[in-house]
Amino acid sequence: MKPKLKDVSTIVILSKNNQATKTLQIKTKHISRLKHYVFSIVLVILSLAGVIALLQNRNKQQDVEKQQLVAQIVKLKGQIPPAVLNANGKPSAQSYIQAIEAKLKKINDYLKKRGLKGFSTKAVGGDNDAEGAKLSDKEVYMAYDDYLTHLVNTVAFTPMGYPRTTSLTSFFGYRSDPFASERAEFHPGIDFQGQRGDAVKCTANGKVVFAGWSGGYGNCIRIKHANDFETVYGHLSKISVKVGQEVSVGQNIGQVGSTGHSTGNHLHYEVRKNGKPVNPVKFLTLNN
Repeated sequence: MKPKLKDVSTIVILSKNNQATKTLQIKTKHISRLKHYVFSIVLVILSLAGVIALLQNRNKQQDVEKQQLVAQIVKLKGQIPPAVLNANGKPSAQSYIQAIEAKLKKINDYLKKRGLKGFSTKAVGGDNDAEGAKLSDKEVYMAYDDYLTHLVNTVAFTPMGYPRTTSLTSFFGYRSDPFASERAEFHPGIDFQGQRGDAVKCTANGKVVFAGWSGGYGNCIRIKHANDFETVYGHLSKISVKVGQEVSVGQNIGQVGSTGHSTGNHLHYEVRKNGKPVNPVKFLTLNN
């Protein structure tokens, strides 16, 4: 059936070269729906663009997750030292022992900075008793590694050793008041012999929470450590640190003096746990 004249529109196409014109006959309903067609095409394009953007975003997230997993794997691998295989194709105990000796060396460094004697790293890895013989090389290593990791952190952040490697002149507990011998007083720390200007060292990693004049303590430093420990250094002639400063074991923090309630040059040293003084002698060596 031939369409009616009013249902058909004629489009004239003019040539730029003045050649013969061309005409096209299109149903009128298609022209009136042209904007709908354009809208549909634009909508499809936008939808495709959105899908592409979504896929790209997911790919980026997958790349990030992959990198995180790789980083975790590398970290986990780093927790166990590379094993040296023996003739049977099994990890050599020597490779594990070498990792243990590295931790022991680090602990010895902490101890020596505190004036304490280090310990030997020879024959590490058990005493070869009957129970120890049942453990694999890896089990022996893991047991020692966990213990030594804990020990390294404990030695680093627990006040231990001597702020001065000199003799003690007064101990923790009740004593006669140096200014009134007929009266007893509680001495919350220990005193180290020293000359004015001698170096005073920090006994553990921590942060300075007080540095200044404190009544009977004279020039005084208080350092906050991990596990609710605090150390006090009193009667100083000079303070070399400031409040808020991070300090490390073995660092010089001041000088011996005779300021405050003091009868002569010496270092007053306290260890406090949860704000209460405890006997510092218990922290001078690992054997107490």
